[in-house]
Amino acid sequence: MSLLSSPASWRIGHVIPTTPEWGEGGRQALEQRLADLGYVSGRNIVLLHRFTGGPQLDKINELIISLVPQIDILAVWGIAIYAAKKSAAGVPTVFISAGYPVEEGLVQSLAHPGGNMTGIIAEAATETNGKRLQILKEIVPGLQRVAVLRAAYEPTVVWMTSLELAARQLGVTLVPVEFASAGDLETAFAEMKKSEAEALIVLGGAVVIAFGKQIADLAIRARLPSCYYIKDGVIAGGLVSYGPDRLAMARPAAALIDKIIKGASPADIPCEQPTVYQLYINSKTARLLNLTLPPTLLALADEVIE
Repeated sequence: MSLLSSPASWRIGHVIPTTPEWGEGGRQALEQRLADLGYVSGRNIVLLHRFTGGPQLDKINELIISLVPQIDILAVWGIAIYAAKKSAAGVPTVFISAGYPVEEGLVQSLAHPGGNMTGIIAEAATETNGKRLQILKEIVPGLQRVAVLRAAYEPTVVWMTSLELAARQLGVTLVPVEFASAGDLETAFAEMKKSEAEALIVLGGAVVIAFGKQIADLAIRARLPSCYYIKDGVIAGGLVSYGPDRLAMARPAAALIDKIIKGASPADIPCEQPTVYQLYINSKTARLLNLTLPPTLLALADEVIE
């Protein structure tokens, strides 16, 4: 297929596993970057944006199945990557914000993906989990027990393995706590209190986008300094986050789509990793928790939210 042969021959499906309100930034970021590269929806491509309303895997899978016959390329964010792996095997796919794609079986290797997928990675190095635990230890001197909140529907086995390795190195005990829906969060935090956890790490991005405000409020009520993988958790009221800029990943993702349109196979396009990890701190939350933040940590922050 040639882009030049038909004005709108390339149909790109774009799946964001959240509500339009939360996902609008991702939609705009990808659309703008594609326009910068010369691809304008309705002129020489067709962009089919789809929002799933939340991280329900069954719903995401159904949406992708219905979308596949209509598209030539698929772009998917976060947890929707796993549904794409299952239901869009014949479609060139660019994922955005994947965690540990080799270990999760999404690609054969970062340099040579080997299948129908390539994309932008949010998490690939185990060292970043050590950094998150180290940040919590700096905030809470003598920290010994850290709760790890994870959603039952989000693949987090590799994330936990990485965290456990870092925890052993730092002399910290992890307390895994799982929940299935928003209604389970009160029980999850009661479990953390019973376990005598002194801080909290929230795994993944989909859970933060779907339940970030509720989790942040419960963490403050439980007197737990909380650390997130994306800044959305800090904006919602969590204490600190350390990770790549989620929306910035749309720029290199558009460049990968451009390569596929020009004839490259996803199997041969290396996955890309973020070069910058950002530290966000919510100083209001620190005050609510009666915490004195180390000046050295504040100096390193990309943004301190008042």
